[in-house]
Amino acid sequence: MIVRWIIFIAIYIAIDIYAYQAFRTFTKNNWFSAAYIAISVLLLLAFIYQVTSGDSSRTMTPWRMYTFGLVVAIFFPKLMLVLIMFTEDVVRVVVGGFAKLGGINDTFFVPSRRKFVSAIALGLAAIPFSSLLYGMYRGKYNYKVLSYTLEFDDLPDAFDGYRITQISDVHSGSFDNEEKVAYGIDLVNQQKSDLILFTGDLVNNMTNEMIPWKDLFSKLKAGDGVFSVLGNHDYGDYVTWASAEDKIQNLEDMKILQKEMGWDLLLNENRTIERNGERIKLIGVENWGAGGFKKAGDLNAACEGVGDDEFKILMSHDPSHWQQQVKADARHFHLTLSGHTHGMQFGIEIPGLVKWSPVKYRYENWAGIYEEFGRYINVNRGFGFIGYPGRVGIWPEVTVIELKKRSHTA
Repeated sequence: MIVRWIIFIAIYIAIDIYAYQAFRTFTKNNWFSAAYIAISVLLLLAFIYQVTSGDSSRTMTPWRMYTFGLVVAIFFPKLMLVLIMFTEDVVRVVVGGFAKLGGINDTFFVPSRRKFVSAIALGLAAIPFSSLLYGMYRGKYNYKVLSYTLEFDDLPDAFDGYRITQISDVHSGSFDNEEKVAYGIDLVNQQKSDLILFTGDLVNNMTNEMIPWKDLFSKLKAGDGVFSVLGNHDYGDYVTWASAEDKIQNLEDMKILQKEMGWDLLLNENRTIERNGERIKLIGVENWGAGGFKKAGDLNAACEGVGDDEFKILMSHDPSHWQQQVKADARHFHLTLSGHTHGMQFGIEIPGLVKWSPVKYRYENWAGIYEEFGRYINVNRGFGFIGYPGRVGIWPEVTVIELKKRSHTA
């Protein structure tokens, strides 16, 4: 661990020094130099302290997240500066070398050119810097309503036009603005859907994080109710508990809290939604995630009493569950609702043109609607945030899905 920290600090300092040269091209003011060094050192010390303090590096507190956010917002633009300036230096050395071999005067590098390249580098670095700061200041509460219409051959007639609102990944331990969160809750209720479904991660670490927000989220209402499942963060697995009993009690408190909020928590269970004598099945599994994530989800237990030919909506927090177990299941789960990825809270989305986030290299299904074998999954981008305390390009989401009976008119 000590060796890793030495390597990290060495890389951090090297990048800092190299990036500093771009700034020095424009100013040699000693006060600027002192401020630059002070900010770099303070950020490094704060980051080391936040990572090494506490009972777990995965325990997310607001202070830890904001420290991480500031490090990201400042360090990554510096890294961009280094890449640009280093590339320019490599080109200059190569060109100068060929010029010298050819007996030609090296006019490739002059101070004005260096200043021009530095200006370009600083301008480009300002884009991620300002974007990441904006993401922390405004982006994390920039709620968006995304609406989809899905058609099915075997949807019961009574559910033609049925509306579902999905939210996911609240991560209440990260919230710091009651007014903005209240706006998000109002936005959910404004959709006037028949059903509200929450697909896991109500907290970051412990159930008591939700206590200050309990009354607010209790305001979520839908004609057929509010249903929920657990996500990987809801089990208290990322906290060191004083005893096994404390961890068990934390989970029990989570179940009690959701019941007091008026939510129906499905723990490998199913419910029947009826309308005009017809019905659909709502199925909820506990968290099941690929790799090292908890695998408490049990499809067989959750589907007890559910007919193979019934219309099924499945809530499962982690979309890797759909890829590995659900989509090819012979019981035909018509629609699966997941979350978990957050779209990494960072990316680029231009409807109809581009949808990209680094998380796509980890999850095949990471945001929005996907279809295979005539079965659909929606991966909600999340209502809250964790880790980086902001969002850039991948905004907090309220999903509205309308179910339609497919028409077969000639």
